[in-house]
Amino acid sequence: MEFRHLRYFIALAEELHFGRAAERLGLTQPPLSVAIQQLEASVGARLFDRDSKGVRLTPAGQAFRASAAALLARAEEACAQAREVQAGEVGRLRLGFVGSTLFNGLSAWLLAFQADHPKVEVIVVELNSQDQIDALLGEELDLGLVHTDRLPPALASQPLYSEPFLACLPAAHPLAALTSIPLSALSEQPFILFSRKGSPDYHARIVEICRQHGFYPRLQHEGRHWLSVVSLVSQGLGVSIVPAAFQQAGIQGAVFRPLTEAIEPSAVFAAWRNDATGVLREGFLATRPPA
Repeated sequence: MEFRHLRYFIALAEELHFGRAAERLGLTQPPLSVAIQQLEASVGARLFDRDSKGVRLTPAGQAFRASAAALLARAEEACAQAREVQAGEVGRLRLGFVGSTLFNGLSAWLLAFQADHPKVEVIVVELNSQDQIDALLGEELDLGLVHTDRLPPALASQPLYSEPFLACLPAAHPLAALTSIPLSALSEQPFILFSRKGSPDYHARIVEICRQHGFYPRLQHEGRHWLSVVSLVSQGLGVSIVPAAFQQAGIQGAVFRPLTEAIEPSAVFAAWRNDATGVLREGFLATRPPA
Protein backbone atom coordinates (compact mmCIF):
# COMPACT_ATOMS: atom_id res chain seq x y z
CA MET A 1 0.00 0.00 0.00
CA GLU A 2 1.31 3.46 -0.92
CA PHE A 3 0.08 6.92 0.06
CA ARG A 4 -0.99 7.49 -3.53
CA HIS A 5 -3.42 4.59 -3.12
CA LEU A 6 -4.96 6.38 -0.14
CA ARG A 7 -5.24 9.64 -2.07
CA TYR A 8 -6.92 7.82 -4.96
CA PHE A 9 -9.27 6.06 -2.56
CA ILE A 10 -10.33 9.31 -0.86
CA ALA A 11 -10.94 11.02 -4.21
CA LEU A 12 -13.12 8.15 -5.43
CA ALA A 13 -14.93 7.88 -2.09
CA GLU A 14 -15.84 11.57 -2.33
CA GLU A 15 -16.74 11.62 -6.02
CA LEU A 16 -18.23 8.10 -6.31
CA HIS A 17 -17.49 8.35 -10.02
CA PHE A 18 -14.33 7.04 -11.69
CA GLY A 19 -14.34 9.70 -14.41
CA ARG A 20 -14.66 12.65 -12.05
CA ALA A 21 -12.18 11.18 -9.55
CA ALA A 22 -9.64 10.51 -12.32
CA GLU A 23 -10.01 14.06 -13.64
CA ARG A 24 -9.56 15.47 -10.13
CA LEU A 25 -6.39 13.44 -9.71
CA GLY A 26 -5.05 14.31 -13.16
CA LEU A 27 -5.29 10.67 -14.30
CA THR A 28 -7.17 8.65 -16.84
CA GLN A 29 -9.64 6.06 -15.57
CA PRO A 30 -7.58 2.87 -16.25
CA PRO A 31 -4.67 3.78 -13.88
CA LEU A 32 -7.19 4.79 -11.21
CA SER A 33 -9.05 1.46 -11.56
CA VAL A 34 -5.77 -0.47 -11.31
CA ALA A 35 -4.72 1.51 -8.20
CA ILE A 36 -8.04 0.82 -6.46
CA GLN A 37 -7.73 -2.89 -7.28
CA GLN A 38 -4.18 -2.88 -5.84
CA LEU A 39 -5.44 -1.16 -2.68
CA GLU A 40 -8.28 -3.65 -2.21
CA ALA A 41 -5.83 -6.51 -2.66
CA SER A 42 -3.50 -4.98 -0.09
CA VAL A 43 -6.32 -4.36 2.40
CA GLY A 44 -7.88 -7.75 1.78
CA ALA A 45 -11.42 -6.38 1.41
CA ARG A 46 -13.63 -4.97 -1.32
CA LEU A 47 -13.93 -1.23 -0.71
CA PHE A 48 -16.28 -0.27 -3.54
CA ASP A 49 -19.28 -1.83 -5.26
CA ARG A 50 -19.36 -1.10 -8.97
CA ASP A 51 -22.40 -1.85 -11.15
CA SER A 52 -24.64 -0.21 -13.69
CA LYS A 53 -26.10 2.01 -10.98
CA GLY A 54 -22.71 3.54 -10.21
CA VAL A 55 -20.02 3.33 -7.53
CA ARG A 56 -20.73 2.92 -3.82
CA LEU A 57 -18.63 2.38 -0.73
CA THR A 58 -19.01 -1.03 0.83
CA PRO A 59 -19.30 -1.29 4.62
CA ALA A 60 -15.58 -2.16 4.62
CA GLY A 61 -14.90 0.93 2.48
CA GLN A 62 -16.86 3.14 4.86
CA ALA A 63 -14.87 1.83 7.80
CA PHE A 64 -11.59 2.28 5.89
CA ARG A 65 -12.41 5.84 4.80
CA ALA A 66 -12.02 7.51 8.21
CA SER A 67 -8.71 5.80 8.93
CA ALA A 68 -7.41 6.54 5.43
CA ALA A 69 -8.29 10.22 5.79
CA ALA A 70 -6.57 10.38 9.18
CA LEU A 71 -3.44 8.73 7.78
CA LEU A 72 -3.30 11.21 4.91
CA ALA A 73 -3.82 14.13 7.27
CA ARG A 74 -0.96 12.95 9.50
CA ALA A 75 1.26 12.44 6.47
CA GLU A 76 0.51 15.97 5.24
CA GLU A 77 1.19 17.32 8.71
CA ALA A 78 4.53 15.50 8.82
CA CYS A 79 5.46 16.85 5.39
CA ALA A 80 4.49 20.39 6.37
CA GLN A 81 6.52 20.12 9.58
CA ALA A 82 9.56 18.87 7.65
CA ARG A 83 9.26 21.80 5.25
CA GLU A 84 8.99 24.25 8.16
CA VAL A 85 12.07 22.77 9.83
CA GLN A 86 14.03 22.96 6.58
CA ALA A 87 12.95 26.59 6.15
CA GLY A 88 13.93 27.43 9.75
CA GLU A 89 10.34 28.20 10.75
CA VAL A 90 10.17 25.66 13.59
CA GLY A 91 12.71 23.94 15.79
CA ARG A 92 14.89 24.76 18.79
CA LEU A 93 17.85 27.13 19.05
CA ARG A 94 20.16 26.76 22.05
CA LEU A 95 22.01 30.04 22.50
CA GLY A 96 24.89 30.84 24.82
CA PHE A 97 25.91 34.41 25.61
CA VAL A 98 28.44 36.42 27.59
CA GLY A 99 27.08 38.98 30.02
CA SER A 100 28.16 42.06 28.05
CA THR A 101 25.70 41.19 25.28
CA LEU A 102 22.82 41.88 27.68
CA PHE A 103 23.82 45.56 27.51
CA ASN A 104 24.40 45.53 23.75
CA GLY A 105 20.93 44.73 22.46
CA LEU A 106 20.61 40.99 23.08
CA SER A 107 17.06 41.34 24.45
CA ALA A 108 15.89 43.33 21.41
CA TRP A 109 17.62 40.79 19.16
CA LEU A 110 15.82 37.88 20.82
CA LEU A 111 12.46 39.66 20.59
CA ALA A 112 12.98 40.43 16.89
CA PHE A 113 13.86 36.81 16.16
CA GLN A 114 10.90 35.44 18.12
CA ALA A 115 8.54 37.84 16.31
CA ASP A 116 9.77 36.49 12.96
CA HIS A 117 9.98 32.85 14.14
CA PRO A 118 7.11 32.31 16.61
CA LYS A 119 7.32 28.50 16.31
CA VAL A 120 11.03 28.34 17.19
CA GLU A 121 11.88 27.56 20.82
CA VAL A 122 14.88 29.64 21.91
CA ILE A 123 16.80 28.49 25.00
CA VAL A 124 19.33 31.04 26.28
CA VAL A 125 22.00 30.47 28.91
CA GLU A 126 24.71 32.80 30.20
CA LEU A 127 28.14 31.19 30.09
CA ASN A 128 31.66 32.55 29.91
CA SER A 129 33.49 32.11 26.62
CA GLN A 130 35.36 28.92 27.55
CA ASP A 131 32.24 27.22 28.85
CA GLN A 132 30.44 28.12 25.62
CA ILE A 133 33.27 26.69 23.55
CA ASP A 134 33.10 23.45 25.53
CA ALA A 135 29.30 23.35 25.16
CA LEU A 136 29.52 23.93 21.40
CA LEU A 137 32.06 21.13 21.05
CA GLY A 138 29.79 18.89 23.14
CA GLU A 139 26.78 19.79 20.95
CA GLU A 140 25.01 21.29 23.96
CA LEU A 141 24.70 24.69 22.23
CA ASP A 142 23.83 25.60 18.65
CA LEU A 143 25.28 29.11 18.75
CA GLY A 144 27.50 31.03 21.15
CA LEU A 145 28.20 34.72 21.64
CA VAL A 146 31.78 34.82 22.89
CA HIS A 147 34.65 37.22 23.52
CA THR A 148 37.18 35.38 21.34
CA ASP A 149 37.72 34.12 17.82
CA ARG A 150 40.60 31.88 18.85
CA LEU A 151 38.60 28.70 18.55
CA PRO A 152 39.26 24.97 18.02
CA PRO A 153 39.24 23.82 14.36
CA ALA A 154 35.79 22.25 14.82
CA LEU A 155 34.26 25.72 15.40
CA ALA A 156 33.67 28.65 13.07
CA SER A 157 32.98 32.28 13.94
CA GLN A 158 32.02 35.68 12.62
CA PRO A 159 32.51 39.10 14.25
CA LEU A 160 29.42 40.83 15.60
CA TYR A 161 30.57 44.12 17.13
CA SER A 162 33.28 45.73 19.21
CA GLU A 163 33.32 48.28 22.02
CA PRO A 164 36.05 50.14 23.90
CA PHE A 165 37.57 49.03 27.15
CA LEU A 166 37.11 51.39 30.11
CA ALA A 167 38.86 51.72 33.43
CA CYS A 168 36.53 50.59 36.23
CA LEU A 169 37.24 52.14 39.64
CA PRO A 170 35.63 52.35 43.08
CA ALA A 171 33.67 55.60 43.28
CA ALA A 172 35.81 56.80 46.21
CA HIS A 173 39.12 56.06 44.46
CA PRO A 174 41.35 59.15 43.92
CA LEU A 175 41.69 58.32 40.20
CA ALA A 176 37.90 58.52 39.80
CA ALA A 177 38.26 62.32 39.83
CA LEU A 178 40.06 62.19 36.45
CA THR A 179 38.12 62.45 33.18
CA SER A 180 40.37 59.79 31.59
CA ILE A 181 42.82 57.32 33.07
CA PRO A 182 46.36 56.68 31.83
CA LEU A 183 47.06 52.97 31.98
CA SER A 184 50.30 53.65 33.81
CA ALA A 185 48.27 55.12 36.68
CA LEU A 186 46.89 51.61 37.31
CA SER A 187 50.27 49.93 37.55
CA GLU A 188 50.39 49.87 41.35
CA GLN A 189 46.68 49.19 41.88
CA PRO A 190 45.26 45.81 42.94
CA PHE A 191 43.52 44.36 39.88
CA ILE A 192 40.31 42.38 39.57
CA LEU A 193 40.16 40.49 36.29
CA PHE A 194 37.96 38.11 34.40
CA SER A 195 38.89 34.53 35.26
CA ARG A 196 41.76 33.01 33.31
CA LYS A 197 39.90 29.69 33.35
CA GLY A 198 36.64 31.26 32.18
CA SER A 199 38.19 32.94 29.14
CA PRO A 200 41.93 32.34 28.76
CA ASP A 201 42.19 34.47 25.62
CA TYR A 202 40.33 37.43 27.12
CA HIS A 203 42.34 37.29 30.34
CA ALA A 204 45.57 37.14 28.35
CA ARG A 205 44.54 40.12 26.20
CA ILE A 206 44.03 42.39 29.20
CA VAL A 207 47.32 41.29 30.75
CA GLU A 208 49.00 41.97 27.39
CA ILE A 209 47.42 45.45 27.19
CA CYS A 210 48.98 46.25 30.56
CA ARG A 211 52.33 44.71 29.58
CA GLN A 212 52.46 46.83 26.42
CA HIS A 213 52.14 49.88 28.63
CA GLY A 214 54.95 48.95 30.96
CA PHE A 215 53.53 46.82 33.74
CA TYR A 216 51.90 43.54 34.69
CA PRO A 217 48.64 43.89 36.63
CA ARG A 218 48.80 43.06 40.33
CA LEU A 219 46.10 40.41 40.26
CA GLN A 220 44.09 40.50 43.50
CA HIS A 221 40.84 38.72 42.58
CA GLU A 222 39.25 36.92 39.62
CA GLY A 223 35.55 36.69 38.69
CA ARG A 224 33.89 34.20 36.36
CA HIS A 225 31.49 36.87 35.09
CA TRP A 226 32.13 40.51 34.30
CA LEU A 227 29.29 41.63 36.58
CA SER A 228 31.13 39.91 39.43
CA VAL A 229 34.28 41.84 38.51
CA VAL A 230 32.39 45.16 38.52
CA SER A 231 30.69 44.27 41.81
CA LEU A 232 34.05 43.54 43.47
CA VAL A 233 35.39 46.88 42.19
CA SER A 234 32.31 48.68 43.55
CA GLN A 235 33.13 47.30 47.00
CA GLY A 236 36.59 48.86 46.92
CA LEU A 237 38.56 45.65 46.43
CA GLY A 238 40.52 46.81 43.40
CA VAL A 239 40.34 48.27 39.88
CA SER A 240 39.77 46.69 36.49
CA ILE A 241 39.60 47.19 32.74
CA VAL A 242 36.18 46.15 31.43
CA PRO A 243 34.08 46.37 28.24
CA ALA A 244 32.16 49.65 28.00
CA ALA A 245 28.78 47.88 28.10
CA PHE A 246 29.06 47.36 31.86
CA GLN A 247 28.72 51.05 32.64
CA GLN A 248 25.02 50.38 31.86
CA ALA A 249 24.77 47.72 34.57
CA GLY A 250 23.82 50.29 37.20
CA ILE A 251 26.08 48.87 39.92
CA GLN A 252 26.41 51.56 42.58
CA GLY A 253 29.88 52.28 43.87
CA ALA A 254 31.66 51.63 40.54
CA VAL A 255 32.64 54.38 38.10
CA PHE A 256 33.93 54.09 34.55
CA ARG A 257 36.46 56.28 32.81
CA PRO A 258 37.93 56.18 29.29
CA LEU A 259 41.54 55.14 28.97
CA THR A 260 43.94 57.81 27.74
CA GLU A 261 45.71 55.40 25.39
CA ALA A 262 44.16 53.96 22.25
CA ILE A 263 43.91 50.19 22.73
CA GLU A 264 42.34 47.36 20.79
CA PRO A 265 38.62 47.22 21.59
CA SER A 266 36.69 44.37 23.16
CA ALA A 267 35.04 42.25 20.47
CA VAL A 268 32.14 39.81 20.50
CA PHE A 269 31.89 36.94 18.02
CA ALA A 270 29.21 34.44 17.05
CA ALA A 271 30.58 30.87 17.19
CA TRP A 272 29.17 27.53 16.04
CA ARG A 273 30.16 24.03 15.00
CA ASN A 274 31.42 23.71 11.42
CA ASP A 275 29.31 20.59 10.88
CA ALA A 276 26.07 21.98 12.37
CA THR A 277 22.92 22.64 10.35
CA GLY A 278 22.75 26.37 9.80
CA VAL A 279 19.16 27.38 9.00
CA LEU A 280 18.13 28.52 12.49
CA ARG A 281 21.59 29.93 13.21
CA GLU A 282 21.60 31.96 10.00
CA GLY A 283 18.05 33.11 10.65
CA PHE A 284 19.00 34.32 14.13
CA LEU A 285 22.11 36.13 12.93
CA ALA A 286 20.15 37.76 10.11
CA THR A 287 17.61 39.29 12.51
CA ARG A 288 20.14 41.14 14.66
CA PRO A 289 18.91 44.76 14.89
CA PRO A 290 21.26 47.49 13.60
CA ALA A 291 23.70 48.75 16.21
